[in-house]
Amino acid sequence: MSENRHYPVIAVTGSSGAGTSSVKEAFGHVFYREKIKAILVEGDSFHRYNRAEMKLAVAEARSQGKTLSHFGREANLFDELADLFRTYRKTGGGKRRYYLHSDSEAEPWGQKAGEFTPWEEITEKSDLLMYEGLHGGVPEVVPYVDLLIGVVPIINLEWIQKIHRDSSERGYTPEDVVKTIKERMDDYIDCITPQFSLTDINFQRIPTVDTSNPFIARDVPSPDESLIVIRIKKRLIKKYDIDLTFLKNMIEHSFISRRNTLVVPGPKMSLAMEILITPIIEDLVLQRNKKSENMRA
Repeated sequence: MSENRHYPVIAVTGSSGAGTSSVKEAFGHVFYREKIKAILVEGDSFHRYNRAEMKLAVAEARSQGKTLSHFGREANLFDELADLFRTYRKTGGGKRRYYLHSDSEAEPWGQKAGEFTPWEEITEKSDLLMYEGLHGGVPEVVPYVDLLIGVVPIINLEWIQKIHRDSSERGYTPEDVVKTIKERMDDYIDCITPQFSLTDINFQRIPTVDTSNPFIARDVPSPDESLIVIRIKKRLIKKYDIDLTFLKNMIEHSFISRRNTLVVPGPKMSLAMEILITPIIEDLVLQRNKKSENMRA
């Protein structure tokens, strides 16, 4: 990631149903504890189409023998997202909007669920920007990200989580969700997977129960039924003097599988994450403050 930083940008990237929201909560604990003001940006707000437009666009693509999905480049505003990151890093500002997932979110805006709010300038003071969504590691935005976190359950678990979430919380039938998974596969391979070779830290949840057929699973494996594989880029280990042996001894029942990889029990994911990211976030904000002081001097 670029070292020419002023206002830091952190991106948490992962596929639909991967669990990026849980990671965002862990970051929230760090921000609260360290009194850090963060601008939060959801990846959904940089989709190209609102809900109604997306249905029409998907139908049009199908009529031409093509596929269109939220995973792919054609359905997203990567250039606009990159512009936000670039502008924020220089000025602490930039343009953003919100995607209104539900009626309760839409009501205060006088809009309908599935629509976007108007674009607006970021004017409030902040210490950093945090993105959470599908595309925090695509080529357009990577040069403007100071810390890139990947959330990557093994694929069968990811599908189980998506099927259960979309069925229970978003009103889709399991059959509809499976159809969406199949239609997105090319975009998943082309647009989602390559991001995880660029991440600074990956958190990969692996179930310890049978998930051989994710399409008939009756429930989502619990944290107690999972292990978390944490891969840390060697550059980051060296820069922040990260001691995996110390972490292994601190977190019960964890072990080191490779020189840059720590495996922890599922329930300890948030603890491991907070221990790892706290000194990195503190340093990013400290460097930003030092640079600001030098500019005022």
